[in-house]
Amino acid sequence: MRRLIIATKNIGKVKEIKSLLQGYDYEVLSLKEAGIDIDVEETGNCFEDNSLIKANTIHKITGGMVVADDSGLEIDFLNGSPGIYSARFLDASSDKQRYEGILKLMEGVPDEYRSARFKCAVSLVTDENTKTFTDTIEGKIAFKAKGENGFGYDPVFYIPEYKKTMAQIDSTIKNKISHRGKAFKQLAETLKNWRTS
Repeated sequence: MRRLIIATKNIGKVKEIKSLLQGYDYEVLSLKEAGIDIDVEETGNCFEDNSLIKANTIHKITGGMVVADDSGLEIDFLNGSPGIYSARFLDASSDKQRYEGILKLMEGVPDEYRSARFKCAVSLVTDENTKTFTDTIEGKIAFKAKGENGFGYDPVFYIPEYKKTMAQIDSTIKNKISHRGKAFKQLAETLKNWRTS
């Protein structure tokens, strides 16, 4: 069984990746499980850069296979903000403060100008290969927060096809349609093919 380290301290992400790779003969470890306790500074100009910075940094420490992701919200009316600064937007200290800040910035903006997307970049670094997978989900900024599922900006990200925010959607469906779920699925297929080739 090959060891795969996920360059994150986010328990939810580790759980999600472990679920996606179930049956693929990989031992998936979080940074904590691998005995690593460092914060990697994200100095890139895009999601792809930041995911590679994290994956390469942990790979230099551990060797072997490392996966890292970077993701966030892009709002067209705000010229793509918060983008790579999604996790630290508006100097807010909580998810709720951040999404309430977004609602305030979008106050009075009509529906047709509220287009937005979540984007995720997942990087896989090994001794022999470096690959990055990206995916998105399109939606709109809701007029008010709804839903209790998920985290981050999920309560204000409205998906017209489902007539719900991301935070109102069942987690099984979310994992199939979300930016992160789709990018991780690409990763899982690549790892599966490596094991069978």
